[in-house]
Order: sequence, then structure tokens, then C-alpha cells
Amino acid sequence: MPKTMTPKQLAANRRNAAKSTGPRTHQGKAVSKLNALKHGILSTEVLVRGLSYQESQREFAALHQRFQDQLQPAGPVEEMLVDQIVTTHWRLRRALTAEAGEIALSVDGGHQQRSRAPDPKALWAGWGWMGADPVPNMQESSLGVGVLKAWLRNARQQVEADGELTEAAIGCLGEQPNRLKQQLAKLRDELRQNPESVAPATLRERNRQRALTFLDTRRAELEWLEARCKRREEKEEESRQAAAVLPSLETLERILRYETKLERQQYRAMAQLERLQRMRQGEAVPAPLSVEVSERGRD
Repeated sequence: MPKTMTPKQLAANRRNAAKSTGPRTHQGKAVSKLNALKHGILSTEVLVRGLSYQESQREFAALHQRFQDQLQPAGPVEEMLVDQIVTTHWRLRRALTAEAGEIALSVDGGHQQRSRAPDPKALWAGWGWMGADPVPNMQESSLGVGVLKAWLRNARQQVEADGELTEAAIGCLGEQPNRLKQQLAKLRDELRQNPESVAPATLRERNRQRALTFLDTRRAELEWLEARCKRREEKEEESRQAAAVLPSLETLERILRYETKLERQQYRAMAQLERLQRMRQGEAVPAPLSVEVSERGRD
């Protein structure tokens, strides 16, 4: 049961506490600013001093000083508790930095992996699975559409060089059979027909123009399709990045356990400091309640 203090004792304690107001002179205040670096081993050990990453001693000292100014510890025990509070707060802030770093690595790493140039063999295996026509699958991605556009561009250049639609131009549309090659082969057969008995030079020029028109029309369709694929892929990338904002479950649990442990240490030090300061001010503070918890197997 706590001891009851008499009004006379309480008044005396308060008068004594009022005398400890901290340094008042400029010299005393200048010395007190170094308290954050003088008190406690933890203050010198909490900072990370690696080769590639170093925490700021000046920033830590400034943080320590702000806590000193607000909590006004008196004596080594209170100074030790303030030191614990500051170092725990610093470590909690480091945990938040680590969490932000994990998120940045997850988001940036996933984006870089997806942006990396794909393996051509893997692409063709996906587009032309089991020898199927690759064009439909190629039209489902901006990369595939880009390849189709390049085929059409090469075919157009071949038509310009030959002066008409030839087998060489059709061969520009990939190595394996596909619908584009079939369409051009059908068009070439149609263009070779001459029921009106048009002069060869006129027929050749007409065939050239019709082949170029076909290729240009098909390329314009692919331009529209490519834009649509890019819009869809941008939305998908945004969704992937949003999903990557959360670290992995293992990392998240490790950070949360670390934060929980630090928060308990911080609250315990704050409670002890508050109790000591209230006692120093002359208050009758009951003894702290200590509960020991143990786990035992059930019989």
C-alpha cells in the first residue's frame, strides 16, 4: 500500500522540485545541448555507420535535444529513460524507412522485370503455339502488333521495288503460314487476272497501286489496334504497381513484429519516466503493477 504523504512533506517536495528548473545561463544552456551525446551508451550505438549508408549524427542529436527540452529529465535514471525513448523512436522511424524501401524495390523491381526485352524464342513459342497462326495472338499485345507493322512495312518496300505484288513481298510476312500471307496471296491471284485485256504496263501499275492500298489499309488498322493495346497494357501496369505497394507477407510480418516490439519498449520507458517525474514533483504515486505471464501446456 503506498505511503501517504503529509501536506507539509508534499509542499517541501514541491519547493525542492521548483529549484531544479534546468540551466538558465547561456553557458549552462550550451552545455545542456550536448546532453544528447553525453548520456547513455544507446545514443552512440543506435546510429548506422556503414560504408554505403550512414545515419546523420547531427539529425539524431537534434531529435534527442527536442525530447530533452520537452521531457526535462533530472538525474541519470530519467536521462536513461529519455535516452531509451529517443533511440526507440529513431528505430521506429528506421522501420518505416525500411518498409518504404521494400515497397520501392517491389514496385520498381517488378516494373523493370516487365520492361526487360523478352526472349524472342519465348515470344514466338507463345504466338505460334503448336504451329498455329501467330497473327491473332500477336494482335493481343502492342509488341506483337509492332512486329506485324514491321512485316507490312517490309512488304510495302518490296512491292515498291518490284513494281507489283510478288512472292518476295508475301515472304516478308513471316516464315510460317498465317492469315496475312494468305490474304496477300489471294490478292495477287486476283490482280493477275485481266478479263478486260488491259495493256501489261497499265495492268502492272494498277496492280501495284491496289497492293499498296491493301498494305496501307491493313497498317492503319494495326495502328489503331496498337494504340488500344497500349492503353490496356498501361492500365494493367498501373494495377500491378498498385498490387506491389504491399511488401511480401514475410517482409510485412517481420517489420510489424519489429515495430510492435519497439512500441512496447517506448511505452514502457515513457510510463516509467512519467512515474518518476510525478514522484519528483511530490505526488503520491502507487507502485507499478507487474504481471508475469507464462505459457504452460495443458494437462
